[in-house]
Amino acid sequence: MKTNITLIGMPASGKSTIGVLLAKRLGYSFVDVDIVIQEKTGKLLKEIIAEEGPEGFLKVEEKVNRELAAKRCVIAPGGSVVYGQSAMEHLKEISEIVYLKLSYEELEQRLGDLTDRGVVLRPEMTLRDLYEERRPLYEKYADITVSEGRRGPGAVVDELRSIIETASTSLH
Repeated sequence: MKTNITLIGMPASGKSTIGVLLAKRLGYSFVDVDIVIQEKTGKLLKEIIAEEGPEGFLKVEEKVNRELAAKRCVIAPGGSVVYGQSAMEHLKEISEIVYLKLSYEELEQRLGDLTDRGVVLRPEMTLRDLYEERRPLYEKYADITVSEGRRGPGAVVDELRSIIETASTSLH
């Protein structure tokens, strides 16, 4: 069993909320990669996107994720991490990848201001376009897929903990 768990999914899929709860339950540390990016650059995500453009931001994000060193951590990268192949290969080497799956309707209900969230969205793209573009990438990299549905974070954490504990006991 790999020593880390990485949560991937759309913005507002619960990566940070579920990540913190899961880390507490497993006795792991929690790493919010967006905060790591802000610490390394000294800028807010939306400032990086404004200054470097979406492509420039994706390069910064890929580099930070590719260089991430972690042990016994729940890692929550930004939703756009799946565009960085080298970052995803690194995360797959050091962690189990969990896709927190949301329906488009749930996503629409949860999301506030995309720009303020630091979401990388090309000018001609709608939220639906972004969802359809990313979904196959999340599915491609996922070791485990969990649908949150209307269950709430607690139920998702319980399910993940059960999957992880079963996997780790079957390997010993």
